[in-house]
Amino acid sequence: MDSGNSWQSGGGTQSWDARREGRPFSPPEILPPLDADEPAHPSDWAYHPQPTAEPVKPRKHQLLRWSAAPATYLLVFANVLMFLLMLGSGAQSLSPGGTSTPRELMLWGAKSSATVLIDHEWWRLLTAMFIHAGILHLATNMWCLWNLGLLGEPMLGPLGMICVYTLSGAAGNLLGLAADALVSTVQGTALSQVPSVGASGAVFGIAGLLIIFLSKARLPIPAPEVARLRRSVIYFAALNFILGAGISLAPTEMKVDNMAHLGGFAMGLALGVPLAPKLAAGRTKYFRRQTVVFASSALILAAAAFGVASFWMGS
Repeated sequence: MDSGNSWQSGGGTQSWDARREGRPFSPPEILPPLDADEPAHPSDWAYHPQPTAEPVKPRKHQLLRWSAAPATYLLVFANVLMFLLMLGSGAQSLSPGGTSTPRELMLWGAKSSATVLIDHEWWRLLTAMFIHAGILHLATNMWCLWNLGLLGEPMLGPLGMICVYTLSGAAGNLLGLAADALVSTVQGTALSQVPSVGASGAVFGIAGLLIIFLSKARLPIPAPEVARLRRSVIYFAALNFILGAGISLAPTEMKVDNMAHLGGFAMGLALGVPLAPKLAAGRTKYFRRQTVVFASSALILAAAAFGVASFWMGS
């Protein structure tokens, strides 16, 4: 890639000015190019084929199509489906100010420190990231997930996107649990029974990973555009951290689990560091690195959960 106005494809260098002028062009491949003589990765159907010497005209609203980011749409669908199921059972309301009761949230899979550490219901670290307290909570999280997912999934692939969402959400919920266990031990108080729900920890994880990718990875995108995208993601994360802290300190009944945000964000950063260098190394090496990173992260989270449980039992 040169100074930022063109990119190299199998059919030669094509100018980004062509897109603005409406001339035919081949859209760039974001995932690492296929290694020589290697078979296509199973998820390749979701992305543009390798550019050829014959230019193709881009379709309108390409990023809005299901095939552009199937895992992102699937995750949004899963969250919305859970809300609709709760709505059908009477556990949710379409009123902007309406929220579920703590009992209803717990019945549907919310997380509380007491149920996890005392009742050993560790599965709630996963289910809580698909449950939301109300329609506004769902809408804001899904808007953020959709926007960040459309940007991040072309660099991760569908399976990678699901893994980042799940690992980041679990890490956020685990850090919130660990913080509450520490406070309870130091202050000699009971563990919190307040339900914690939402996909925000997972969303912060995607944001953290994107910051690393947009800082270190070699992408077929002009440098000024990469810098603009990176700034946007950083502003998003900073603004939401500030808003979360402000809401938690305000004299209202609404509270935000900023430790979950911080845990998800840290997991996203941690996942991005070993993945970014392999983004231009060919898909075989890149997806192999993904497997190692995601499996290792899952084991580290399991070990951390065991450590939190041991700390609580020992105290």
